[in-house]
Amino acid sequence: MKTICLYFEIHQNIHLKRYRFFDIGTDHYYYDDYENERAIAETAERSYIPSLKALIAMAKENKGYFKCSLSLSGCSIELLEIHAPQVIELIQELVDTGCCELLAEPYSHGLASLGSEAAFRDEVKHLCEKVKNLFGKEPKIFRNSALIYTDEIGRIVYEMGFKGMLAEGAKQVLGWKSPHYVYSCANAPKLKLLLRDPGLSEDISYRFNDSNWSGYPLFADTYMDWIAQQPEEEQVYNLFMELCALGIFQPLSSNILDFMRALPQKAKERGITFSTCSEVCSKFKATDTFSSPDPITWVDEERDISPWLGNDMQRDAFEKLYKIADRVLILQDKRIKQDWDYLQASNNFRFMSTKPSSAGAYRGIYDSPYDAFTNYMNIISDFITRVNNYYPAADNEELSALLTTIRNQEDELNLKDREIEKLRKTIHLLGGEVPQKPKAKKAPAKKPAVAPAPKKEAKATPKKEAKAAPKKEAKVSKKVTKTAPEKKEAKVTPKKAAKK
Repeated sequence: MKTICLYFEIHQNIHLKRYRFFDIGTDHYYYDDYENERAIAETAERSYIPSLKALIAMAKENKGYFKCSLSLSGCSIELLEIHAPQVIELIQELVDTGCCELLAEPYSHGLASLGSEAAFRDEVKHLCEKVKNLFGKEPKIFRNSALIYTDEIGRIVYEMGFKGMLAEGAKQVLGWKSPHYVYSCANAPKLKLLLRDPGLSEDISYRFNDSNWSGYPLFADTYMDWIAQQPEEEQVYNLFMELCALGIFQPLSSNILDFMRALPQKAKERGITFSTCSEVCSKFKATDTFSSPDPITWVDEERDISPWLGNDMQRDAFEKLYKIADRVLILQDKRIKQDWDYLQASNNFRFMSTKPSSAGAYRGIYDSPYDAFTNYMNIISDFITRVNNYYPAADNEELSALLTTIRNQEDELNLKDREIEKLRKTIHLLGGEVPQKPKAKKAPAKKPAVAPAPKKEAKATPKKEAKAAPKKEAKVSKKVTKTAPEKKEAKVTPKKAAKK
């Protein structure tokens, strides 16, 4: 039976302010607060709020039938929490319907997977923790920024514990093959790959309201007929797009939300189902290996990384940023960590693009790609100076040894955690009891050794002592004999006894 895997991405750029050469060393705040607030508020009003309400209605009207997947970058979550908290509430409501799965991605929506494996792992871990704390869900499927994928990135993603990953069904890699199957990673065969169908996805996100296109206007009946008429053996249809396609790329006046709400019923009439990314990975076996030694993405006709790293300016900025990655990762300064996340965001490099396809693209505050490069490099110079104040940039053998030790220890801990989890699952499958962590021995049931009462306690009136003291002593005794060993009992100080 054919199934549709519908996925939406939420990411909002963090806009940098005008930063002059003379600001270096004196101004450590890099952001255009007005533009950031204006952009997220406008996007929320025009796209996120109405489209999320439509998805919630679709989930409730087609309970158990309609399903979708969603991912948010850490940068967008932070902006939404501050300027549009109602969007976070709607996402929570959508997740609570049981029809929506949350995916993982790099926290900054940046290019760390191409620049630093350690930074990439750290970003993904950071995002997963944020999603779990905010929505109570632990992502099982991964999508990289702009669907950037290589065989080596797939290996890293598998080692981080994900069972599936999204990628672009790029023609230069697929060739004559179809994206309507589940594939496996060449460097990690157990990692399943869901390949985006660029044609069907962009029929909605880009061509839906295009009067120059022969399919205009697009109706739900027509769209579902296209899927139903595909060969029966091609059963997986991955429709991946940005959520702002509903309301920004395609304005609400085009009736894009009415089109979306009609899809579940039209799909049901043709025997087509909806599945989350995890469900596709569970239901379908990989039919072939998908190998891409070079990076592919879902951007531009070339489907490569040229929009971000296509010219010397972009590559210089990229190399300068990730040259300090190891030092930033061992810092505990929250402000530097936050700036690190925002400065990695892919749009910072996209603004420097000189590709013809970027000529009319949105550039924020910049007049040209050269203007974007100059502004970014000024900020990076100041940021590197701040990092150097903690760890000098010289070829320091002691620092290099420390970084190597930290990386090795982290790798060993991750390996042990995976081995422990694997053993627990094996024991559970064999019907045995999963061993729990050893508990501390209980102290013998006797009256705890409480130190004499301090002088303050002696000032209490006889009535209060007679009423309160026995009860408090009983509570202290019960608590200590139940949880704390004898050694800890002996360490109770007079002040602590008085408080208890």
